Amino acid sequence: MRVLVLGGTHHVGRALVEAALKRGDDVTTLNRGLSRPPAPGVRALIADRADPDAVRRALADGEWDAVLDTWAWAPNAVRHTARLLADRAGHYGYVSSRGVHTWPWPPSADETAPLVDGDPGSDDGSDYAAAKRGGELAVQEFFGGRALLARAGMILGPYEDVGRIPWWLRRLERGGRVLAPGPEEAPLQFIDVRDLADWMLASAERGTHGACTATGLPGAITVGDLLREMLTAIGSSSELVWAPIPWLLERGLPLGMELGLCLPDDPHPTGLHDADVSAALATGLTCRSLAETIAATWTWLQAEGDPTPRPDAPSPDTWLDKALEQRLLDELT
Repeated sequence: MRVLVLGGTHHVGRALVEAALKRGDDVTTLNRGLSRPPAPGVRALIADRADPDAVRRALADGEWDAVLDTWAWAPNAVRHTARLLADRAGHYGYVSSRGVHTWPWPPSADETAPLVDGDPGSDDGSDYAAAKRGGELAVQEFFGGRALLARAGMILGPYEDVGRIPWWLRRLERGGRVLAPGPEEAPLQFIDVRDLADWMLASAERGTHGACTATGLPGAITVGDLLREMLTAIGSSSELVWAPIPWLLERGLPLGMELGLCLPDDPHPTGLHDADVSAALATGLTCRSLAETIAATWTWLQAEGDPTPRPDAPSPDTWLDKALEQRLLDELT
């Protein structure tokens, strides 16, 4: 296919570009050109998505079989590109989020769960859920039945710049006794960024459209599985010391929030890790093993070092204060 990736240098965008090149697709990217150089074989267009005139000039020519958009801020940027490309692209795949559903999420929610309000013409990206919903509406306005809304859950794997798995890998690498948010059998649901990329490209080729919840199988892994797999990948002998999340929150430590195990005002949120993914599975989504995800993330982290955090990502210090961790470990002794 002829593929246009709007983004293409960080996390999901980078995975999309690599997956498309591996398939043999003809790949064009559009981004600001301020971070990573374009991958070999990629036609790189330069423009700031927040500057409609610059985007219009950069995309003045060209036709594509598929557009894949990773934008996560003001939805009017999505609307502008969707309008611009409506007659020159066959498919528009938008990386959305389960966050477009109204909170609290019901258990085992699927695509029919209630949605937040969104304005496709808004220039305000401060409310993530509303911005993503506005982006969905913008894509549907111009592509209708040619649009895929990939409502991703927690996205892990190589290139993650949110501060989840890289943070935990570094913490476990330091060794010693490690405070872990329990219970260890708490379920986790996530999607490897490479599985998301492969599925979105295959969906574009097949013409899959509509909204799909894109995350891993519910009940497949636990937080204990995740942290123990990290210990294996690192070759670490760190000791995991499990502590109940309400106990941690009472003591001012929001550990577990980074994995969606708790929220600032809710130690036991429902609906975060039991999404119904039957629609995505029916359209060809497959999920690799936890071991593959962790091993690849560790290999990337060792090769390239810690990623520059996203501007909207919490500081790593949010999850753990070293002195407080030691005091709590002493308390649990």
